Amino acid sequence: MQRRQAIRGAAASLAAFHIVPRHVLGGPGFVAPSDKINLAIVGAGGRGRQVLKGMMKESDVRVVAVADPAESYSLKDFYYKDVGGRVPTQELVENHYRRKESGFQCAAYEDFEEMLAEQSDIDAILCGTPDHLHAYVSVTCLNAGKHVYCEKPLTHNIWEARTVAAVAKKSGLATQMGNQGHSSDGIRETCEWLWSGAIGPVREVKAWVSGHRWNPTLTGRPSTTAEVPDGLNWDRWLGPRAKRPFDPAYFPVAWRDFWAFGNSNIGDFACHDLDAACWALDLEHPSVIDFTPAGPCNAEIGPHGCIGYYQFDANEKRPAVKVTWYDGGLKPEQPAGWPANQPLPSRGVLFLGDEGTIFCGGAGGAPKLIPQAREADFAPPEPSIPRVASHQRDWLDACKGGTTAGSNFLYGAKLTEIALLGALSLRIGKRIDWNAENMTARGLPEANSIIKEDYRSAWQISDS
Repeated sequence: MQRRQAIRGAAASLAAFHIVPRHVLGGPGFVAPSDKINLAIVGAGGRGRQVLKGMMKESDVRVVAVADPAESYSLKDFYYKDVGGRVPTQELVENHYRRKESGFQCAAYEDFEEMLAEQSDIDAILCGTPDHLHAYVSVTCLNAGKHVYCEKPLTHNIWEARTVAAVAKKSGLATQMGNQGHSSDGIRETCEWLWSGAIGPVREVKAWVSGHRWNPTLTGRPSTTAEVPDGLNWDRWLGPRAKRPFDPAYFPVAWRDFWAFGNSNIGDFACHDLDAACWALDLEHPSVIDFTPAGPCNAEIGPHGCIGYYQFDANEKRPAVKVTWYDGGLKPEQPAGWPANQPLPSRGVLFLGDEGTIFCGGAGGAPKLIPQAREADFAPPEPSIPRVASHQRDWLDACKGGTTAGSNFLYGAKLTEIALLGALSLRIGKRIDWNAENMTARGLPEANSIIKEDYRSAWQISDS
């Protein structure tokens, strides 16, 4: 509470003593098109650093601060093949900008709320924390008047998704969820082809991704304990979650296996691989969700893979749609017309229409008609969705008063909720009949504590 009061006090001081600050000229959080965007990163792990490197390529971005509860750690055993933590990320930033500005300095903090209270020059935040901290960081930063880019999934539970969307809408600030495929030309082409009637009304979608467990032999919470690594504030890393002993099964990266911190493969990938279906078919609030795990799955840990079904009722734009999700190496059957000598790729999406099938690669891949011979007689429609230079550029331009970013938090929350409903079905082991208006699983009171989780007292999420 003291940190939160300090942040609000700092914001009030700015309002009182700066007669005409730049953000006043264009509303809260406004950055003039000619100005550089002062960016700070919260959560400097593998994915956070990847996104940050992309941001630093933009000439109008200036990274001024890094916040992470860990000083430094190795990621050589993970696909990032990098390092993480505030110290190496501070060095990364300073080395980048000192090529042109010899005295450049980037501040480093263990506590991002201390960073917000001390640095009034920050315009925007990149959130690259584990999933269980996304909502707290995003809401805190929005309430402090900062534009926010947050990695996917937007939140860890459904109540958070709706709360973050409401706060973002109220703030008027620029937001973007980190499902980079949303900014690809491929996803736009898929939408345009479907909207043009290329395969007629779509009644079924199948999406799949390989995915895997980071801890393949564990069947629950680790039973061992280990010393907290030097330089890691484990309590700060846990954030809103109840205290538990440190174990390397959680940190770094492998936290995603555990329901307390991540949401298994469906939470990891659905915001990428259901994005095209959500956008093109206007999917929102499935009425039925039914997921089955492949491999051990219990109250602590997610499965190696799963198959899940969503039912979306008909609306004024389309008929009812059934969406099937596969992960962990599971795949659908090859559709009619698929080349007999070619297996399905490890990742992809199939749209099954009354008049044909479209395949597109996962995470915004380009569309293809099945069988491909049909494309010889197909005239793609003229582009109707504006193209963007990149996912980060789409958000940065929004920060400077441009068009709202494509995967803004209102859209990102809708897509995230679909993903989290799949995780909810896995966690309770039952089919869900979803009451979207009341945010409840009919007849399943045990779902309530997952729809909105418990928070430690210092980590309550405030919508104001």
